[in-house]
Amino acid sequence: MEMNLTVQKVKIFSRGSGEGAPILFLHGVPDTHEIWNPIVAGLESEFRCITPDWPSFGNSGSGEALDCSLEGHADFVNELTNALDLQEPFYLVAHDFGGISAMAFASKYPERVRRMVISNAPFSPDYNWHFMAKVWRTTLLGELSMLTMNRMAFTLSIGQGSEKLSKQHIHNMFSQLSPEMKKMILKMYRAIPVECFKEWHPRLLKATSRIPTLILWGEKDPYLPKWLAESYGTQEVNYYSDSGHWAPAEEPAAFTADLKNFLKDN
Repeated sequence: MEMNLTVQKVKIFSRGSGEGAPILFLHGVPDTHEIWNPIVAGLESEFRCITPDWPSFGNSGSGEALDCSLEGHADFVNELTNALDLQEPFYLVAHDFGGISAMAFASKYPERVRRMVISNAPFSPDYNWHFMAKVWRTTLLGELSMLTMNRMAFTLSIGQGSEKLSKQHIHNMFSQLSPEMKKMILKMYRAIPVECFKEWHPRLLKATSRIPTLILWGEKDPYLPKWLAESYGTQEVNYYSDSGHWAPAEEPAAFTADLKNFLKDN
């Protein structure tokens, strides 16, 4: 079922399927809700799966006025869950920048999260942004990078991040890369300096001490060092030795099985 919600005056597209305990999935950059489709297919017989598009991504409206600080991410996810009528604590699954949003939300609203699963996302003051992130965080240089990003350059960059992604998957990602999304990517990276994690990382550790949390991590991620997976105070970390940054798309069967085992472990 497709839904169009309004959150902070932004039209948000979301897809929902299945019945049971709700799972909210948050995608990253430069993805849309579609990255979760294979995962949802394996879970919708037992869970209610909800996959929204972030503002300016996919079928959602412009996030030009969005507060992209960690506080802003936390509050936006909170208002999104209210719009989705998620009144009871729910499961939260997130990848990449969606993981930043999820961890900020869990840090500020821990009572709303039943269990949390994070895949390949940074949330540490000891992490230094990867090369392309530094480019995007730089005024003019980031704009130039987005302006010159053609299909060949995009395919090469994504392929380096996850060698097992299919050409079709990368093609689909590029086809969604609109000018509005490019602007939003720059805004998101520029709104979160590494220094801000000095305040938020202890809040995350406090949250994960009470929220059962699983980390699913592609070991061959060239953007994020492996030690990050161990730095969130979580109870369990599963590694995919042959996967890169996009583990949900590279290992959908294993990812789904790990999710199912963890979310049913009540």
